[in-house]
Amino acid sequence: MTSSSSPSQDAKRTAHAHPENLRADALMEEDVAWSYEIDGERDGDQFDRSERAALRRVAGLSTELEDVTEVEYRQLRLERVVLVGVWTTGTAQDADNSLAELAALAETAGALVLDGVIQRRDKPDAATYIGSGKALELRDIVLESGADTVICDGELSPGQLIQLEDVVKVKVIDRTALILDIFAQHAKSREGKAQVALAQMQYMLPRLRGWGQSLSRQMGGGRGGLATRGPGETKIETDRRRIREKMAKMRREIADMKTGREIKRQERRRNKVPSVAIAGYTNAGKSSLLNRLTGAGVLVENALFATLDPTVRRAETPSGRLYTLADTVGFVRHLPHHLVEAFRSTMEEVGDSDLILHVVDGSHPTPEEQLAAVREVIRDVGATGVPEIVVINKADAADPLVLQRLLRVEKRSIAVSARTGQGIAELLALIDAELPRPEVEVEVLVPYTHGKLVARAHSEGEVISEEHTAEGTLLKVRVHEELAADLAPYTPVSAG
Repeated sequence: MTSSSSPSQDAKRTAHAHPENLRADALMEEDVAWSYEIDGERDGDQFDRSERAALRRVAGLSTELEDVTEVEYRQLRLERVVLVGVWTTGTAQDADNSLAELAALAETAGALVLDGVIQRRDKPDAATYIGSGKALELRDIVLESGADTVICDGELSPGQLIQLEDVVKVKVIDRTALILDIFAQHAKSREGKAQVALAQMQYMLPRLRGWGQSLSRQMGGGRGGLATRGPGETKIETDRRRIREKMAKMRREIADMKTGREIKRQERRRNKVPSVAIAGYTNAGKSSLLNRLTGAGVLVENALFATLDPTVRRAETPSGRLYTLADTVGFVRHLPHHLVEAFRSTMEEVGDSDLILHVVDGSHPTPEEQLAAVREVIRDVGATGVPEIVVINKADAADPLVLQRLLRVEKRSIAVSARTGQGIAELLALIDAELPRPEVEVEVLVPYTHGKLVARAHSEGEVISEEHTAEGTLLKVRVHEELAADLAPYTPVSAG
């Protein structure tokens, strides 16, 4: 741990030589004048001055490889990064977990994590995020490790970004830029690429920088003439205008794609097909669960944000009712608001569903924090009124005590393992019980010449009993009002 320097010996000798300076010296030395009567009532843990002002190294973050051939291969393609966090609230373990997640994000983006440091302070420095002195210490760490990039665990303002780069002399990015980069790598569909591009342009717009001739003014603004009359917009202003034009075009394209998605949703609603949305923290196992429930064959990878494009698959409950299952984009703590806005049309799958399967990684050190982060995004997209089942995944690898705690705290929850199949049958039965049921129960005798009505009863309703008689198919079924009206002419006389 790197500690801040103590007062010099000369300063101490001066204080002893001049008694009038003792009071000032005691005020500067906060740690020596502690008493229970004065300081014992302070709230929270107290830290000595060196700990409050130091950059604390976080062990175990390095992803540097030992195998020589693997090192030679990866060094050709990986950036070498140092992670920096500012610990403002919570415990030291919370700060370490946040930086460990940042390391996982950096590795997913294709970086090699060399080191990670955390500074304890009340709030990030307005100029350089960690303060000018600690920025110089960070510069020494960058030189010592041979890093070419610094990643900050927070969203930096344009001014913080520029000033920190000026000190450390290497590229500096923040958590938001890192997540945007991962999304850009993993987006495959046209809609996903457009949403990521829009979020990147929103992030880039206030951070554009000019250099040399890029800041010079173009001629313009006059009515003709040899060189036109007055200075026009600068090159950076031209770039900003073009980005705004591209953003407007991208928003129109996304709105058009949203219309197509809405038409599909309306078709499902018209056919009375219930919908279930899988939401959860990134890498919690949502795609694995979708594959286990439907055999969808969606990409499964042990990486953050491995799948971005929403996948909708048809499924069937144990009682034979059809429903759709939608796999949505994964969430993460401090998900950039640019992404929440850009992916709003995709996240509407959650708000329009009849049931949310909230998947949480039971083997994660802090699953409660994952639940809180996902629920915050669900609130942002206005889906708080949708019923929710908490699916605690990876039960085969989770601590049994953690599973018991989660099952006790979350009343509507179930523990499963998408890898082994543990608990999947119970989850299917729970989905069947929680999905909205048709409101009208009818008993009809449908002639064999009207087999389409029987097929609709099976696909849109809930068949309680079915018997084939000489006159036709005798059905006892729960259906929606529209289908009940179509079946009404075939009500047996005895039942009427």
